[in-house]
Amino acid sequence: MEPHELAIAAKYVGAGLAAIGTGAAGIGVGTLFGQFLNGALRNPSAVDGQFGRLIFGFAVTEALGIFALLIAFLLLFAV
Repeated sequence: MEPHELAIAAKYVGAGLAAIGTGAAGIGVGTLFGQFLNGALRNPSAVDGQFGRLIFGFAVTEALGIFALLIAFLLLFAV
């Protein structure tokens, strides 16, 4: 195997590993909203105070997923 082919293979493996972060972000968002719903059903009076934290957690989780996707695209197309 030539060094150039090895570099291309490593690039694809790295992009695939970086793309795992997008799936992990999906799992994180599902867990976040599931736990919020669980807490809201147990204590409905606390929902209004926790909704802002829910949206902040959602935004941070999605941002990390987007960053992982960006790294995967950079490895595929920019390197």
